[in-house]
Amino acid sequence: MAEKRLPLIAHLEELKSRLIKSIISILITSVLAYSFVEEIIRNLAEPVGRLVFIAPAEAFLANIKVALFCGIFLSSPLIIYQMWQFIKSGLKRREERLVLLFAPFSFLLFTLGGLFGYFIIVPIGIKFLLGFATDIVRPMITIDRYISFLGILTLAFGIIFQLPLISLFLTKLGVIGPRFLSSKRREAIIGIFILAAILTPPDVVTQCLMAVPLLALYEISIIFSKIVYKKAP
Repeated sequence: MAEKRLPLIAHLEELKSRLIKSIISILITSVLAYSFVEEIIRNLAEPVGRLVFIAPAEAFLANIKVALFCGIFLSSPLIIYQMWQFIKSGLKRREERLVLLFAPFSFLLFTLGGLFGYFIIVPIGIKFLLGFATDIVRPMITIDRYISFLGILTLAFGIIFQLPLISLFLTKLGVIGPRFLSSKRREAIIGIFILAAILTPPDVVTQCLMAVPLLALYEISIIFSKIVYKKAP
């Protein structure tokens, strides 16, 4: 019985170790980023103009939040490396080579997703939402809500851009195939819109701004899966 439990215990210990390394990395980079928080907030606030805070500690906590988001992005290479190394530990030797190939592309897709979210989706969403302002109804955006809006959307797009790579990886391992992905398209569409509703503010436009790219990524995943599946022995 002890022999059967050992692999699970070993995997849990490794997961704990890699999580600790990732958290330490985020903390260190967040502390370094805190020195530049004022300049970062000034640049982030350009699309909306002035930001306000309505609670005594809100501005301070927003500064911490900005530093934390920056820490996550700066630490993303290490975090992604730790993630793939943990996955590698559960693979056979011939499958471990996939990790060496997929890890750099994973970081690239995370970066592209974050940039896509920040420079394309966020401006469209802000322009739409602020378009409801009138002479009577004026926008008064708090710094905490605004930073959360930017950070969550940017991180979310960095993560969801991993979808094609994950599908490719699982197809390579023989876990899934293009037929499986195609047959689950309806469920995927429902799940995507539910996920978009959770991760975005409560408006249909912002939800669609996230859901549409995610649907496109799902279709790209099916194409990649077909290519890999055909080449599989």
